[in-house]
Amino acid sequence: MAGTTDNEGGRRGSPRRMAVWGAAALVLLLPLVAMQFTDEVAWDLADFAIFGAMLVGACGTYELAARATGNRAYRAAVGLALATAFILVWMNLAVGIIGNEENPANLMYGGVLAVGIIGAFIARFQPQGMERALVATAIAQALVAAIALVAGLGYTLVLTGFFVALWLTSARLFRQAAREPTHAGAAP
Repeated sequence: MAGTTDNEGGRRGSPRRMAVWGAAALVLLLPLVAMQFTDEVAWDLADFAIFGAMLVGACGTYELAARATGNRAYRAAVGLALATAFILVWMNLAVGIIGNEENPANLMYGGVLAVGIIGAFIARFQPQGMERALVATAIAQALVAAIALVAGLGYTLVLTGFFVALWLTSARLFRQAAREPTHAGAAP
């Protein structure tokens, strides 16, 4: 496939691709299995549809990025950023981070994601710019916690630190990707 620089590239049965989609299918089945053993997990069809759509979006985006480059650090950075965004969205939908899932203050986390997405487009998905976009995303994440603290809305310092650390780790991986030589015909 054009733009692919490794042996497993965009092939239909590549181990990387099978691992990504297989893990997504397994994660989607976990709530179904949990429902067989506890009443604490009670998903309906809409929950599975939303979760499935989120998984398809995250895995599809990762696959596009993975096909565009043979740079392992870039792939890891994209994977970590997508996983972090996925967890942030899912936590907000499921239980909420500030208060419960119906607290409108949780909408501030949409701004965190907007910073990352807009930054990625401004950077044209190039590693140097992506590094800056992910640092800005980490700052936005911390800013949401600060606003929640000042407003007396309550927040979890540990959870905020967890997300900031993930965003910054992804930024560091993008920095590493920028230092790795790119192969002929590869994007980022």
